[in-house]
Amino acid sequence: MSATAVARWMIYGANGYSGRLIAAEAVRRGMRPVLAGRGSAVAALADELGLEHRRFDLADAAAVRAGLDGMTLVLHCAGPFSATCAPMLEGCLATAAHYLDITGEIGVFEHCHRQHERACARGILVLPGVGFDVVPTDCLAAQLKRELPDASHLVLAFEAGGGPSPGTAKTSVEGLGMGGRARIGGKLVRVPLAWKSRTFTRDGQKRSAMTIPWGDVCTAFVSTGIPDIEVYMVVSPRTITRLRRLRLFAPLLRLRLLQRWLQARVDRRVHGPSDAQRQRSFTHVWGEARNACGGEARRHLQVPNGYTLTVDASLAIVDHLLQQPPPAGFHTPSQVMGADFVMALAGVSERFE
Repeated sequence: MSATAVARWMIYGANGYSGRLIAAEAVRRGMRPVLAGRGSAVAALADELGLEHRRFDLADAAAVRAGLDGMTLVLHCAGPFSATCAPMLEGCLATAAHYLDITGEIGVFEHCHRQHERACARGILVLPGVGFDVVPTDCLAAQLKRELPDASHLVLAFEAGGGPSPGTAKTSVEGLGMGGRARIGGKLVRVPLAWKSRTFTRDGQKRSAMTIPWGDVCTAFVSTGIPDIEVYMVVSPRTITRLRRLRLFAPLLRLRLLQRWLQARVDRRVHGPSDAQRQRSFTHVWGEARNACGGEARRHLQVPNGYTLTVDASLAIVDHLLQQPPPAGFHTPSQVMGADFVMALAGVSERFE
């Protein structure tokens, strides 16, 4: 009998957009996760999929510990992770369950990184970002570092299609008032919204892009040690102009009342891409590394829709970790799975312009 059939593991936030997709695909692959969340919807989903379920609220530390009892691993899918990571990670540390999540939030990666010594002492793996955030970009960064070992500058970029899930949209709203982030001289530095702009080439056409506060400014540094890192997202020139104007209103955008209003609008208007939208949309990922002597390494990947990739990558990582003892402490996807892991995922190919 395989380890996946014996070990008990959990998807928390299984009734959310990404959690539902992951749970359904896990069952299709013959995996039997325990589904969990704080509301009654998780029970209905578990009944539909024929799985065990548990209900507990992350605000109750004792309930979290009881809810995680007997779990080898938790795949945490309930965002925004800025609010949910810490209590779930504390529960995993208390119960010695490996912690995985699908975050892309820099603050969450930083918090997880700070728990490295505690995780080592408990013998658990802390592995945030096992979905689109940040598997393809982290693997690409590691590939470029392998090709150019003395790289001093790293640029990562992506163009995503299909639209965001409610959780992703809420995280974006939360970040509006915080500005951008970049890695400069080995340190995380706050920079303005849409700090820099440039173009990337896809199918012979120039695609405008701007810097964003993406998780790789934390994880790619851990994976590669490259001291200067910027991450770009392809958007229209009009969006770049609009976000630069919003710099003037950054203090207002941090107000709790305005944040609640904006996130309520997300609840009403954003439902996530449909199955058809996910199937017909792709994501392009670029990476560029250079060294002090002017040497360069470049790669361009096409990958499936970000949510489709999140399902495939997260379950492949879970399966791998249940088959063999994982390392303890904080790690990045490329450190655990190898730089070429992304190339083994369905629908991933290298592009040559």
